[in-house]
Amino acid sequence: MHSAGRDTDPFIDRSHDHDRCVADAMETAVSLCDRRGVRLTPLRRRVLELVWQSHSPIGAYEVLEMLREDRRGAAPPTVYRALDFLREQGLVHRVDSLNAYVGCVTPDAGHRAHFLLCTECGQAAEIDDEALRDAIGRCAERAGFRIAGETVEITGICAACRH
Repeated sequence: MHSAGRDTDPFIDRSHDHDRCVADAMETAVSLCDRRGVRLTPLRRRVLELVWQSHSPIGAYEVLEMLREDRRGAAPPTVYRALDFLREQGLVHRVDSLNAYVGCVTPDAGHRAHFLLCTECGQAAEIDDEALRDAIGRCAERAGFRIAGETVEITGICAACRH
């Protein structure tokens, strides 16, 4: 997953340094949890690492299967509790249409979840677009609707897969 400005391709360049990407995400998570006074336990940290292993959304049971390679006794409630914590802290987002999770590249900035989902390569690109946020807000306001949560998921084919 990647967050980018309006004028750039929000999808990850397949040649990027993924190890650095994951390391940065983990450093940010540790720092953020320390500042907030919450515990990023070894289990929560490992679940976050597993979510960040690719830039494609991953389901809880896929996380569980990989977690069981390290922790044989891991059970679904363990993974769901860890994912709930990570969501509460803004470290991951849930992609509702896929019942899956992706790491958040800007967990320290409160924002709404807007995604471009490539149906070819499976990547999820998190987009942060003020015009989109404003348009949704105006539509809700006209309807007299108060937004409590917001996830926008747009499916299609990324530029790399189209070429």
